[in-house]
Amino acid sequence: MNIRWKPSVTVAAIIERDGRYLLVEEHTPEGLRLNNPAGHLDPGESPLQGVAREALEETAYTFTPTSLVGVYLSRFQRPATGEDITYLRFAYAGDVGPQQPDRELDTGIVRTLWMTPDEIRSSADRHRSPLVQRCIEDHLAGQRFPVDLVFTDPSVLQPPA
Repeated sequence: MNIRWKPSVTVAAIIERDGRYLLVEEHTPEGLRLNNPAGHLDPGESPLQGVAREALEETAYTFTPTSLVGVYLSRFQRPATGEDITYLRFAYAGDVGPQQPDRELDTGIVRTLWMTPDEIRSSADRHRSPLVQRCIEDHLAGQRFPVDLVFTDPSVLQPPA
């Protein structure tokens, strides 16, 4: 049997202000979980466009990515169904702008939280995945790469024929 493996590509915003990180509390099939503002890369967008969009949709804050924190590969098996998913995550740090208070948060997002690294570490049992903590630890360690490390060919940005 020849099955092509296709990991799900996601983008995550690692947003820090005054020593606190912006997380979202969201409904998942596993219950209420904490996550970095993150989501799937949509067709026709670059990772930079995707992370800015996801941050705005999930937090109502504008976000401008300025560096790549890391690229992460993770496997998740959903306990209830046994579904096996592999994620390829591009995590970006950047500048957070003003919050748009009248903007509704994306479906499933309950609220946003500004948490210290210690608060995040002590809530590990509520993280959506181990990547929540890993991305923050890498950010705290100063791990940064230029955003142009990930090249998006213009053909990606064109609508399908």
